[in-house]
Amino acid sequence: MARVTLRDVRKAFDGQEVVRGISAEIGDGEFVVLVGPSGCGKSTLLRMIAGLEEITAGTVAIDGAVVNDVPPKDRDIAMVFQNYALYPHMTVAENMGFSLRLRGVDKRSIEAAVARAAAALEVAHLLDRTPRQLSGGQRQRVAMGRAIVRNPRLFLFDEPLSNLDAKLRVQMRTELRELHARLGVTSIYVTHDQIEAMTMADRILVLRDGRVEQQGRPLDLYDRPVNTFVAGFLGSPAMNLLDVVPGPDGVALADGTPLGFAPRGGPARLTLGVRPEHLRLLPADAPQGLPARLRSVEPTGSETLLVAQMGERPVTVLARERVTARAGDAVRLLPDPGQAHWFDGEGQRIEAA
Repeated sequence: MARVTLRDVRKAFDGQEVVRGISAEIGDGEFVVLVGPSGCGKSTLLRMIAGLEEITAGTVAIDGAVVNDVPPKDRDIAMVFQNYALYPHMTVAENMGFSLRLRGVDKRSIEAAVARAAAALEVAHLLDRTPRQLSGGQRQRVAMGRAIVRNPRLFLFDEPLSNLDAKLRVQMRTELRELHARLGVTSIYVTHDQIEAMTMADRILVLRDGRVEQQGRPLDLYDRPVNTFVAGFLGSPAMNLLDVVPGPDGVALADGTPLGFAPRGGPARLTLGVRPEHLRLLPADAPQGLPARLRSVEPTGSETLLVAQMGERPVTVLARERVTARAGDAVRLLPDPGQAHWFDGEGQRIEAA
């Protein structure tokens, strides 16, 4: 296992900074996920940790030793890529054992290491096949097996599941977490998929424009986002963000609809954040709630996803019960005040008094 320390890490291409002073501490045995939109710098940061990109400024340390100038092969890191990068002319067994053969490990030890990894990943029956004879999920298992046989102190994953179909991604998420629980190796995982981040991570770093917006345990970030970017990025469906302005009877939505609750002592202009599961769907003649009109109703079996028009903004509702309303119906939406999130005019979280 390994401890990774990032201190004010920066990367610039042609004078344009794409990683802008990231600092973080990744503990022994942690599974940390770097998540953010495309172009936020997460893969570049991972490649700097691996030694595949030169660091413009700052330091990367592994177990207290700065590795900025240490070649990738000497960092004792195994990396799993999005595109698998398997040698097409080699069998599965040869692909998995190739790095050990380069090190001069004897044949019997290589075979034993490959057999252990293949059994753990349920690909033992595929050892004599070549990559072209494998499905996408099997190729990804082989790529992970190739990393496992090296017995590294640090695993790096660069969007390894993005080429798989939705059902297989769910299965592989579970298998990766189980694998991490068995091996206990420190792992850093890059994805743009916030569902992967929420379900797999011990801790998440949310990146935007080369900076860390927030870091912490998944549910801590979900329950207490520090700003509207994190609030809107984490969660599926995404949090509803509604502009709130002063009204004659307290505060109101931007179209003048009275809201009925607000934080005490907050600034004049606010943004209200409400998770879709914290909105109740009520009949149009209900005495409570905010008027809206349904645009779509999507039953999924255990849940119903609805999109309603509230003034000028679409609002998403996630109902746990069966819904009989249809698109075009007038309804009322009742936010749960105890689950409301408040943000100031700069998009930063404020606490309700």
